[in-house]
Amino acid sequence: MTLSQTGMMLSQQDVNMIGYVAATLTTISFLPQLIRVVKLRSARDISLGMFLIFTTGTGFWLIYGIASHSAPVWIANAVTFALSLSILILKLRFDRHATDAHPSGAPL
Repeated sequence: MTLSQTGMMLSQQDVNMIGYVAATLTTISFLPQLIRVVKLRSARDISLGMFLIFTTGTGFWLIYGIASHSAPVWIANAVTFALSLSILILKLRFDRHATDAHPSGAPL
């Protein structure tokens, strides 16, 4: 069943607003993680594989949003890409420093 079948008609402006709200909420969900990583100067509990895949996927969503002229998609993914890339960079930096401090490679 589509929205028009239920009698709900949404304007393009309404649809875009829904997109902006969804984009804002999913994008800011990365802020607590980024703040935690910066504050603790540790990202050892974060999966490197997950963030590599996620950041790559977000980059493709960004390209898609730009190519399809969808402002809610490209704006949200530009910010999400920056946040997830920041976490990924900090993960690599902090993990390298932790390994340098503990050459045995044993977990901290």
